[in-house]
Amino acid sequence: MMKLPDLSALFRRKSAAERMAEKHAPKVEPAAPKKPLIDFQQLATDFKTLDPKDPGLWPLAPRIVILFGLFAALIAAAWGFGAIGWSVQLEELEAKKADEAKHKEEWLGKKRQAVNLDEYRRQLAEIDRSFGALLKQLPNRAEMGDMLVDINKAAQARGLSVELFKPGGEGPREFYAEVPITLNLIGSYHDIGAFTGDLAKLPRIVTLNDINLTSNPNGTLTLRTTAKTFRYLDEGEMASQKKKAKGGKK
Repeated sequence: MMKLPDLSALFRRKSAAERMAEKHAPKVEPAAPKKPLIDFQQLATDFKTLDPKDPGLWPLAPRIVILFGLFAALIAAAWGFGAIGWSVQLEELEAKKADEAKHKEEWLGKKRQAVNLDEYRRQLAEIDRSFGALLKQLPNRAEMGDMLVDINKAAQARGLSVELFKPGGEGPREFYAEVPITLNLIGSYHDIGAFTGDLAKLPRIVTLNDINLTSNPNGTLTLRTTAKTFRYLDEGEMASQKKKAKGGKK
């Protein structure tokens, strides 16, 4: 068999050559470590050696730090002193905003009234007509006697026995007077019901109050009630009533 050449000596020689090249190659110095961006130790040393009598000779770093510190102190002082004034101004601003909203709402209300002014005038005229029609249902002083006679005739027309028919004292109000009439009537149930219906048909306003019905041994009923009618006050009476009202308020 053919023997292979021994290559280990070749590799050993190559390794020796490499070691020789490395020996004669120039040595590379390791890179110096990077300096920190801010040297706090040097900064502390600079602050210790500051001469307060000659700020012009101070190093740059302490000057920058002191300027930033003064600037921050001024901002804090301005904020502290201005906070009080700002709070007052903010309160005034909120009050003004509330006033603005109030005035705006009032303006919108008046605008709506102005737009609907014709409709309001029409409604007012309708109210005046309705009020006049109601006043016509109230008798004046001269007509009160006829009104009392009409009530008495309505009771007699239904066959009711009038035990008591007693007008009371007037109770003046703002523009009318209330006249109560105490009634004691005896009759059948249907006659009393028809009498109340006749009162409702009168052209004048008559109301029945405090109604009390009791039965009698003969099968009839006794109606005890207070009929109230109203009369319209004349101008002199209304003026006197207004004076009394003003005097009462005082």
